[in-house]
Amino acid sequence: MENLLDRFLRYVSVHTTSDENSESQPSTKRQLVLLEKLRDELAAMGLEAELDSNGYVMATLPANVEGDIPAIGFIAHVDTSPDASGENIRPQIIENYDGGDIQLGSAMTMKVAEFPELALYKGQTIITTDGTTLLGADDKAGVAEIMCAVEYLTEHPEIKHGPVKVAFTPDEEIGRGVVAFNVGRFGADFGYTMDGGAIGELEYENFNAASAAIDIEGRNIHPGYAKGKMINALLVATELNALLPVEQRPEYTCGYEGFFHLIALNGTVEGAQIRYIIRDHDRSLFEQKKEQIARCVDFINAKYGPVAKLTLKDQYYNMREMVEPHFHIVENAAKAMEMAGVKPKVQPIRGGTDGANLSFKGLPCPNIFAGGHNFHGRLEYVPLQSMEKAVEVILNILKLYAGGVK
Repeated sequence: MENLLDRFLRYVSVHTTSDENSESQPSTKRQLVLLEKLRDELAAMGLEAELDSNGYVMATLPANVEGDIPAIGFIAHVDTSPDASGENIRPQIIENYDGGDIQLGSAMTMKVAEFPELALYKGQTIITTDGTTLLGADDKAGVAEIMCAVEYLTEHPEIKHGPVKVAFTPDEEIGRGVVAFNVGRFGADFGYTMDGGAIGELEYENFNAASAAIDIEGRNIHPGYAKGKMINALLVATELNALLPVEQRPEYTCGYEGFFHLIALNGTVEGAQIRYIIRDHDRSLFEQKKEQIARCVDFINAKYGPVAKLTLKDQYYNMREMVEPHFHIVENAAKAMEMAGVKPKVQPIRGGTDGANLSFKGLPCPNIFAGGHNFHGRLEYVPLQSMEKAVEVILNILKLYAGGVK
């Protein structure tokens, strides 16, 4: 495991932020820099590795044991979220963490009072940001863990395993991670995304997800002569937002509860744009939420005329229905954690992963912890020991399937 930290630091040093406004595949060329490195490193380990025209790295480590053993895939994404800067990342390495508040460079402090889970990692090595960028543990921790596990297997042929498939993807953070992923070409029977949070997390349920874009056309009249004539698009936008239930915002929900999340409101009197993401684990409640936002737009148009245009797009669905028929992949992941001394925490994802879309493409694909916390922002961190345990879990899963456990 001594190479895990160095490998992770090398990967986070590469700027790989994705861009939701780009129509290219991948959305940013900078992601290809890391993808090319990963392809070359896998090939140097002796794997059959390729990087296709869509930005997917796929590699195979052949089985070293005979028998009808399923091919198991491990997947992680290389892009980082556009929510915070992913350029010029300068990680801080805190060895033998004392359990107290952590100063992130000169920019900010991560306080235990606000993030009590920090206390769980007293005495461990924690990698943080310097307070000016995100860290990139989402999901370069997963990338590093998969690479270390594969390298370990190539150096220890005494560990018996079936066919091992590896994939690294772009653009997960903007919802396009596996839009062009060829499951048949990948060749795995079952898969795992290494893209979860804290140690022990194991997830096979995720949100149903949609985006909602509302464009509002206002009417700008000189304010001195505006009575009965002006339609202020900004005020119409805030009025529309107020029609949605306050208690169904992310800051008031947890567990299986869904939400409407306002992510952008821009504009002028003349025109405004509102953007939401809509989430719910329950498919019927998810459909009701989409109908509800459509009714809000209809109300605004009935009041002001046809000023608001709604564009709804489904993004992904709850993978549970695709995973449950093959529940051994969840059970084996839980057992693999127990073998590593980790207590499994089976819980729904309050978000989505590439695994959700892969499951609906025919590759049942639960999500396993990569170890990080506070993703997408300057307070992101990851304990090294959590990453080490994730490597053990990967190896244990392969051992279980090689041993005929299903």
